[in-house]
Amino acid sequence: MSLTDTVIPTAAPAGTPPDPASGPAPATRRIARRAGRLWAVLRQPGLVLAWLVLGAVALAAVAPGLFTDHDPLRPVGPRLAPPSADHLFGTDNLGRDLFARVVHGTGQSVQAVIIAVLVGLLVGSLIGLLAGYTGGWIDDVLMRVVDVLLAVPALLIALAIIAALGFGTMNIAIAVGIGNVAAFARVMRAEVLRIRGTDFIEATTFAGIGRIRLLVRHVLPNTAGPVLVLATLELGLALLSVSALSFLGFGTPPPAPEWGSLVAAGRDYLMAAWWMASVPGFVIAATVLSANRIARSVNRRRHVNF
Repeated sequence: MSLTDTVIPTAAPAGTPPDPASGPAPATRRIARRAGRLWAVLRQPGLVLAWLVLGAVALAAVAPGLFTDHDPLRPVGPRLAPPSADHLFGTDNLGRDLFARVVHGTGQSVQAVIIAVLVGLLVGSLIGLLAGYTGGWIDDVLMRVVDVLLAVPALLIALAIIAALGFGTMNIAIAVGIGNVAAFARVMRAEVLRIRGTDFIEATTFAGIGRIRLLVRHVLPNTAGPVLVLATLELGLALLSVSALSFLGFGTPPPAPEWGSLVAAGRDYLMAAWWMASVPGFVIAATVLSANRIARSVNRRRHVNF
């Protein structure tokens, strides 16, 4: 074939519909991918149930009036009434609706958990970022502090901080968050060390990009994935820690409802009214298990994508 017989491909004019033989359009492929992801989620009933549980918990924390009309602080029925159609979780020793107290106590518990995870995420990520990027004696000093935090149980650290700050849900959240700083610092430092040795980081350094811009534009986006996965894993642990400290009496004083304090209030009535401690405990367990199930799914998906 001569050069004159060679066919040179030309771009299709604007407005020409895509050729069916060239494959589906980008919009169609995006819809197909989303449908595939939705179908993959629906094939896991445990994961769907976990999302429903966390969705209900989040909605109860924001708008508890959507779930119940009862006042959580006033008696509405007979004392120690078992669960029934009128009182789904029964009543407590003062005749207050236990379902209303659990629902209205969701807000404080969820708020404490979110603050605790954010404190651990922000402080721990900052320590890990500084230690991993700067290196040298700064890395040694910061990591020795992290080693001390890892050597002491997080609950003991939280108790010591509460002893210094005082009682209250906010102080519990801060104490639990500081107890989780070491885990976030370790993960962030490991990711920064991994990213710092890559070729594109060295190229941006030689290009004259400043350190702050390099950290914000290149290092942080590439290290955020594992740290955010750890944050989802810490949600359940933070809820257990917050509830345990509230159970011990370090949270908001009665009669304000809080999940841990509700379990503590029902421990004296286990024989006469098992639901006072069992039902709030079941709610805590269901929320923790749901958070852990979602965290495992997110972690598995990150490894698959990687």
